[in-house]
Amino acid sequence: MQTVKTLQMLRTALAQLRGGSGARIALVPTMGALHEGHLTLVRRARAEADHVVASIFVNPKQFGPNEDLDAYPRQLAADAAMLEAEGVALLWAPDVTAMYPPGFATNVSVAGVSEGLCGAARPGHFDGVATVVLKLFNQVAPDMAFFGEKDFQQLAVIRAMARDLDLTAPHVEAIIGVPTVREADGLAMSSRNRYLSPEERAAAAVLPRALADAAQTITDGLQPVWLAKAVVEDELQIAGFRLDYIEVVDAETLAPIEALADRPARILVAARIGGTRLIDNMAINPAV
Repeated sequence: MQTVKTLQMLRTALAQLRGGSGARIALVPTMGALHEGHLTLVRRARAEADHVVASIFVNPKQFGPNEDLDAYPRQLAADAAMLEAEGVALLWAPDVTAMYPPGFATNVSVAGVSEGLCGAARPGHFDGVATVVLKLFNQVAPDMAFFGEKDFQQLAVIRAMARDLDLTAPHVEAIIGVPTVREADGLAMSSRNRYLSPEERAAAAVLPRALADAAQTITDGLQPVWLAKAVVEDELQIAGFRLDYIEVVDAETLAPIEALADRPARILVAARIGGTRLIDNMAINPAV
């Protein structure tokens, strides 16, 4: 695996990968601190493309002033070893200056799907996501890109941006969401799980269980949406969580809904335990 840290080196390496045969390239964007969830994305990408390019960049533009940018784990050597073991061909690992040179002044904002949910709790976060992902698409020009469904609102923002800015074929053939990878007790894998104390980690298992129960009761018509959400809120509070939001939404527009219709839906939650903010989501019907 080749690791590159400048845009010129990236372009040279990509030209070598593509060669004259037009090899298909998949992009797996990450912020590092890799775990099995990220590696699952890499494996999916390897199954569908000739070469996989992974990026590691802790993007300051998607962190708020009181968030954990400085504390966010950085372990480039360990991450690179994991990616190489999974058969990644090229690691793009720019520093902040390489990604945002002096004088950088552009911001990408995706209205609608970026509002509410995590967008309300983290102002400017999805502008930072959209800006860096657009740059990655322009830098790598992948045939396809893979993202985890755990960050479901982020995936919706990226898909909307790609549609609105004509980034889909022939530029990015497909933006592929990969189902959330979970620990044995159901907790969604996340780089932030490492912040949890043993007691918090044990309590955190309540989150996916409550969410799964709510999704099932709504799907089966056993509870109205409002009641299922209230039950989840109570269970999380008993477990020691402080709820940021719980919402049932249209799976494409992320508009809140109060009853199931004939469109796919999702239940999304963000909650804090101790000093750690966790997010999760689940499908409310099999169509998602």
